Amino acid sequence: MVVKVYSTPVCPWCEVVKDFLSSHNISFEDIDVSVDEKAAQEIVKKSGQIGVPVIEIDGRIIVGFNKPLLEETLGINKTEEEKKDSI
Repeated sequence: MVVKVYSTPVCPWCEVVKDFLSSHNISFEDIDVSVDEKAAQEIVKKSGQIGVPVIEIDGRIIVGFNKPLLEETLGINKTEEEKKDSI
């Protein structure tokens, strides 16, 4: 699974997203769009907006800290049976 977090250093919700991922032992690439203009343009194309955080999980875009959608997309809190069914 490839997880990218497009963020800025002054974004409190970006820190919430990164803390959430870290607390679930999910590795991610943190992309600072305040210094990477190409990445900033890329998230506008992918998400249709300029705001951060934008999370990309295997090509799926999630805008903002949407905990239920993150959990669903990452398979967090699934029962063992649900995890087996999704393999």
